Amino acid sequence: MALSRHSNQGRRQHPTSAPLHQGSTDAHIPAHTLAETGLGEQLSYELLTNELLLDGQARLNLATFVTTWMPSLGGRIMHETADKNIIDKDEYPQTAQIEARCVNIIANLWHAEEGEQATGCSTTGSSEAAMLAGLAMKWRWRERMRAAGKPTDRPNLVTGANVQVCWEKFMRYWDVEPRLVPMEGERFHLSAEEAVARCDENTIGVVAVLGSTFDGSYEPVKEIAQALDGLHARTGLDVPLHVDAASGGFVAPFLTPELEWDFRIPRVQSINASGHKYGLVYPGVGWAIWRNEAALPKDLIFDVNYLGGHMPTFALNFSRPGSEVVAQYFMFVSLGREGYRRVMQNAQDVALRLSSGIEQLGPYRLLTRGDELPVFAFTLRDEVTNYTVYDVSERLRQRGWLVPAYNFPENREDLSVLRIVVRAGMSLDMADLLLEQLSEETAFLESLDGPMPSAKETQRQAFSH
Repeated sequence: MALSRHSNQGRRQHPTSAPLHQGSTDAHIPAHTLAETGLGEQLSYELLTNELLLDGQARLNLATFVTTWMPSLGGRIMHETADKNIIDKDEYPQTAQIEARCVNIIANLWHAEEGEQATGCSTTGSSEAAMLAGLAMKWRWRERMRAAGKPTDRPNLVTGANVQVCWEKFMRYWDVEPRLVPMEGERFHLSAEEAVARCDENTIGVVAVLGSTFDGSYEPVKEIAQALDGLHARTGLDVPLHVDAASGGFVAPFLTPELEWDFRIPRVQSINASGHKYGLVYPGVGWAIWRNEAALPKDLIFDVNYLGGHMPTFALNFSRPGSEVVAQYFMFVSLGREGYRRVMQNAQDVALRLSSGIEQLGPYRLLTRGDELPVFAFTLRDEVTNYTVYDVSERLRQRGWLVPAYNFPENREDLSVLRIVVRAGMSLDMADLLLEQLSEETAFLESLDGPMPSAKETQRQAFSH
């Protein structure tokens, strides 16, 4: 979550005027301290809804992977179950049963074998799920090292520099050395060769990403696994593989079911995904699944009984609403396999329409096309010098579209791109409207006689993955 600093503007007044027919007054309340007297429900509602009008339109936000549209009944069932505490399984046994059903549905979707008894849990999102998977890898590595009489003070984790920031947080918070494989040339994510080259006896695992946030591409999970199998055969180093399928975990099974990236690969020990991304649920819900009980050390599981029953729990959070889990099951039951395939295919069709149209505009070069995740990145051709991708992003923002511009990480910081994420709720008509408006803004920028004035670089790199 974002951090906020204590404000010294405690005396700043917050206007509370409402429409006159509601009996509005010119009353004010402090913005940064708790008022002595409240405004009441109706006026408080008006105050907040008026202020939130300043936010961007969620449906036009092409930066976020997070779900911004659900069926109205999905939103309704979330509202009706927001008071259920998912951790209190004794008081809300049916909500607990629904969570267990979701775990089984997802494990089956990812080809978990019945004989291995996959285990898993819901989380607040993929970030928490990644933390839990990382802890399991660290604990298993530590057990192996202790059994061999070796030190356990220098664990490392191998992944590409394109990973989501949650993995960098995990490594910093739990004292794991990051071995981030930098991008190189036109290679924008982890490769099998680069992954194996950085493994040693202190490597707790390798993380492969099924759907990079930078460009929407899939990393070659099967190739990485085969390379790690070869390493095991040559050296005896048995390095587990985790798949961060935050987005791809709910896309690949429906659009490319033949692609082997999941528990069909024996070296894959755990997988995480976000229900609130292409799982099609409002935030926040994620899922972590382990191949079998051996992949999840028992020392990490707590048994809690003070809420009235014995509950094994593995999570960074404790109390949270059960509504997101109920909504996930609602989407599973409502859509089924064919429904999810239809939604994902529509998103990919829209992404391909957009990427093809943008390529035809002339000044743009595609890095990806949206044919894996319905996500793609594009940049300006080298001959374009009068404006930048940041200028394009700012022009689109004036039309209501949020299309982020950012530079790639270490070794390719010279590459600045725009990225479009297509989600449920984005139609072909909306795509055509975006193409029309991007064409107009591009024509304006192309007509410039000289370069656009440049803002400070620090002001232009505000987007964070």
